[in-house]
Amino acid sequence: MRGVVRSKVGRALYSVAAAAAAGTASATSAAAVSRNPLKHPGHDWLIVRTLASICWTTQSHSSYKVHTGAGALLASPWSITQLRHARFSGADVRPGNVIERKGKIYQVVKAQHTTQGRGGAIIQVELRDVDSGSKVNERFRTDESIEKVYVEEKSFSYLYNEDDIVVLMEPETYAQINVPKHLFGESLPYLQDDMKVKLQLYDEKPMSVSIPPKVTCTVAEAQVPIKGSTATPQYKKVKLDNGLTVQVPSYVLAGEKIIINTADNSFISRA
Repeated sequence: MRGVVRSKVGRALYSVAAAAAAGTASATSAAAVSRNPLKHPGHDWLIVRTLASICWTTQSHSSYKVHTGAGALLASPWSITQLRHARFSGADVRPGNVIERKGKIYQVVKAQHTTQGRGGAIIQVELRDVDSGSKVNERFRTDESIEKVYVEEKSFSYLYNEDDIVVLMEPETYAQINVPKHLFGESLPYLQDDMKVKLQLYDEKPMSVSIPPKVTCTVAEAQVPIKGSTATPQYKKVKLDNGLTVQVPSYVLAGEKIIINTADNSFISRA
């Protein structure tokens, strides 16, 4: 740290960080950086990240103490790069969390709290490797430190499937992105033209996908209820136009549109 601050660029960066932290950043402070640029223009982003890093690191440094009230600095876009990982305890692990473990990125699929007598409480979790899609089971102690990865969420429109990928489009830019099918899991059959889905990304890489909680489907095949029969079941199985088989009330007929809960494939109502 001392080496950074003693360097020519480091002193300029520190002066801006200190000024911003005190809420007195000025054109003079900004000019200090502009008079001391790095040799390559491409290093501008490094300057910004170093500036944010200095502010965080020096909070507890006895020689270069910076006040933690630097709200303007920490609210700046580059502060996000400093907060993409954070430590939290095993007791706080929840399904949907994205964590880093043993050099790999995983998404928590299931998490169950259990107690093992004198051994204390543990968390039994099912993790999905976001690179391969394979699942592994792990155990965390409730007091174990886990590294959480924060992801960015964006809205996309579904275009089409091809082989092992799903092609999505960003509505505003029309940019297309290929997403592995396994990220959709059991929700894949519910995809429909122009359906809006939420894509979670880390370093611009797809991590997980969520589809709308309710989807309208058409009943492709259904047994016709027998009139006057007292043995007619309250629910029956029907086949949807997407190939899935679900349980619906006995009055639902082929050709009808119904609303399905995509989380558990349950019938909600007629459309």
